[in-house]
Amino acid sequence: MNSLEQLQDYIKTKNNSRNFINISDVPEVCKTEPCMLGVDEAGRGPVLGPMVYGIAYCPVNKNSILESLGCADSKALTEEKRDEILLKMFTNDDAVNNVGWAAEIISPSYISNSMYKRAKHSLNEVSMDSAIKLIKRVAESGVNLTEVYVDTVGPPEKYQARLSQIFPDYKITVAKKADSIYPIVSAASIVAKVTRDHCLKVWHFQEGLEMSYKEFGSGYPGDPLTKKFIRDQIDKVFGYPSLVRFSWSTAEVMLQGKAATCTFEDVDDDGQTKKANTKSISSFFTMPNENGTKKRKRHKFFEERYLSMKNAFE
Repeated sequence: MNSLEQLQDYIKTKNNSRNFINISDVPEVCKTEPCMLGVDEAGRGPVLGPMVYGIAYCPVNKNSILESLGCADSKALTEEKRDEILLKMFTNDDAVNNVGWAAEIISPSYISNSMYKRAKHSLNEVSMDSAIKLIKRVAESGVNLTEVYVDTVGPPEKYQARLSQIFPDYKITVAKKADSIYPIVSAASIVAKVTRDHCLKVWHFQEGLEMSYKEFGSGYPGDPLTKKFIRDQIDKVFGYPSLVRFSWSTAEVMLQGKAATCTFEDVDDDGQTKKANTKSISSFFTMPNENGTKKRKRHKFFEERYLSMKNAFE
């Protein structure tokens, strides 16, 4: 990957209702030299769009390369400066030969489903799972990891203890504002933020909406364009397009009284409500095959919205 246009083209090939990972080639030097790795996220708070976890890694003795690229907390940089730095990570010889990176794009649908399911999976847990997965992915690719630096979610001591238990051979540092302290975390922050920005720029509405990212804004609840989108794009049956995190209170409150409320009750012949039985809802989406047994056939509704009982990852 050697341009931001290629990054956008790659994102366009993906189903944005599913999670996916974009990962660089591993620099050869990172397979032999002791390496440090940074972890940070972008898009934790927005009601629209994905959350992206980014990592960056390089040899411990190459920290000066990150500083020369201008790596700093992505939130303290302009969008143009972030794009410029990531482009250098793609094309600058010193960066390409010494710095690797990866990003996991976590879809709004996955976030909402995790928070709504019976055994709730909190946003902190989704975040930690992504960080752990990316660290493992890099280690399995042959990178000689020795140090890991993470911008915390939740209490840093608890997070650090968990990572240290999973990765006992690494020096683990979890800290608040790590992206403004450690250049390797700053690099990860830029990977995450720029990837999320470009995901929004090329967002394809599976529902058929023709709308530019300039019309729905940053996705943060305080953005006037985002507020307008949340207010105007309510469907009385389906609620919102998949760009929206249904589990966010901003969306939940807006839907109240404006979208249909559904309740599912099992009623006796005499009209009395019974306790729900234990019949699986999936049994309602099956059809008998030639020998009389039931064979599951997915309804068009689920296919068009990329809804599945399977894991959300490709």
